[in-house]
Amino acid sequence: MATSTKSNPGNFFEDFKPGETLIHATPQTVTEGDIALYRALTGNRYAQYSSAEFAKAAGLPGLCADPLHAFHIVFGKTVPDISLNAVANLGYADGRVLRPVEPGDTLRASSEVIGVKENSNGKTGVVWVRTKGVNQRGEEVISYVRWVMINKRDEASPAPEAIVPELPAAVAPADLVGFPEMKAWPFAQSGSRHVFEDYEVGEKISHVDGMTVEEAEHQIATRLYQNTAKVHFDAHGQKASRFGKRLVYGGVVISIARSLAFNGLENAGQILAINAGTHVNPLFAGDTIYAWSEVLAKAELSDTCGALRLRLVAVKDADPGAFIHKDGAGKHDPRVLLDFDYWAAIPRAR
Repeated sequence: MATSTKSNPGNFFEDFKPGETLIHATPQTVTEGDIALYRALTGNRYAQYSSAEFAKAAGLPGLCADPLHAFHIVFGKTVPDISLNAVANLGYADGRVLRPVEPGDTLRASSEVIGVKENSNGKTGVVWVRTKGVNQRGEEVISYVRWVMINKRDEASPAPEAIVPELPAAVAPADLVGFPEMKAWPFAQSGSRHVFEDYEVGEKISHVDGMTVEEAEHQIATRLYQNTAKVHFDAHGQKASRFGKRLVYGGVVISIARSLAFNGLENAGQILAINAGTHVNPLFAGDTIYAWSEVLAKAELSDTCGALRLRLVAVKDADPGAFIHKDGAGKHDPRVLLDFDYWAAIPRAR
């Protein structure tokens, strides 16, 4: 009998064509159980993602998925088509959170290839995609650009014409559309009375707390998002990799760092946009994540709601109060895991 396979080997660099749209498999319905599990795996303490009653008072329809939770679900859909053969996920830009995701909503995803560029080594290339997540009504929930370094199937394949998309440095405040009015905000329950007016541009905040990532936890988190990347699961296969072991999914770092940022940004729990993001260095099971934030800009959105543009820096096994970031030449410190730039909604003074 002839041997054949119907398995999906994933796309290689030369398979991506600018202008092509990829429809990703396996829609996922979000449940209250998913939200509880996300909270258990990340330590999320923001009140509007912990209490249905607080969420309603804060202008949300009820208890919803944290925007990062929705981002990871949509991201996970894309992995088999985009990054199964990736060397590294390089960055994010122009991410927009457009509407809340409630229990019972079903998310599905598609991605448009917007750029390709072969690397000088001829072995890999970079692919840019714009991914959109929609709910069961076809309403766009989230949109973002990411770029990935991907192996070539055949090093002898000719290099395609390089197309590098122009991306904004940040989402403009006028384009921040997913914010609630925050007309009521039970400060006694939120953990802090600090509001929009209390934060200054240039201010740095040490989030103090740390969280050690265990092997089982990061695997469960990645399975929750149905992310099938081999580097996170296949311990046997990763013995031959340059690190010799599994990597922790970068989304785990983002979510834990954001959960740690509760300490000092208790009322800025709702992400409105992702301006930029870079996974600087890898994280492994047993490492401890710490985080600090810097206020980059502020924007008034309404009489009751403002937005803080924040740089979130996650470090491993280092004092977050040292504000470790880059050296004089602009190179990240080797202890830096994540450099993440985003807008968050926050209530204004009453």
